[in-house]
Amino acid sequence: MIEALTQVYVAFGQFSYLVIFVLGLILGSFLNSWMWRTRENFKIFVSSRSMCVHCHRQLFWWENVPVLSYIYLRGKCLKCKRPIPTRYPLVELCTAVLLVFIAWYHVRFLPQFELWRWLRDVFYITFLIVIFVYDALYQEILSRIVWPGVIIGFCINYFALGYSAGGMLLAAAVAGGFFLLQYIFSHGTWIGGGDVRLGVMMGVWLGWPAILWALFAAYIIGAIVSVFLLITKKAGPNTAVPFGTFLAIGTLCAIYQGQAVVGWYLGLLK
Repeated sequence: MIEALTQVYVAFGQFSYLVIFVLGLILGSFLNSWMWRTRENFKIFVSSRSMCVHCHRQLFWWENVPVLSYIYLRGKCLKCKRPIPTRYPLVELCTAVLLVFIAWYHVRFLPQFELWRWLRDVFYITFLIVIFVYDALYQEILSRIVWPGVIIGFCINYFALGYSAGGMLLAAAVAGGFFLLQYIFSHGTWIGGGDVRLGVMMGVWLGWPAILWALFAAYIIGAIVSVFLLITKKAGPNTAVPFGTFLAIGTLCAIYQGQAVVGWYLGLLK
């Protein structure tokens, strides 16, 4: 079954990217709805149709078309005229672009297209988008995302892709322990509990030693952004910065370049 799906995907060529882009827009729309409903304590699959985040009016189907509805409505609710958050079309577009990138990367740079590896990366990207956006908005990393991510990531890596369980557990212990020590020493002022859990998930996802590149990239990106915010006076020395956003970006970098970067660095040490 998996081999047949792989052949279909490769056979359709460029058309597959268009289909993936559209599916990415739909997935991004769902993620937007999921994050808002989670924050507002709405039941995800039981509650009524999508609604305005301001007046809670149920939306018509044509108000739910990813990106296009936002453009048609000029970024405002049809009834209350209050602005629709810009993050809605941005999340939809970013999700679509990232899914297309994943497919392109797997076809272009890997020796052969592996459906399980592609599905795993789609799962990774989906979770990373939620972590990035939710932490940026609310400075919270949801346990309901992290722990399922740990379990599903471990199962796919170990059973479908043949990753070393020892390598994943070592990476999880190093990353989780690294953040846990910071959390203990700072009494939660440097690092939150969500970052500790996210470190465990990153370790399971990436394994050893790719986790090292993820942590390095996250801190470098975080430092650059923090300096920029200080220079532009958009943040002060005591401003809390959602570090989970940088960890999500670092994880994304490590998924595709982690092993290569670590191998290059270790080669320099020889």
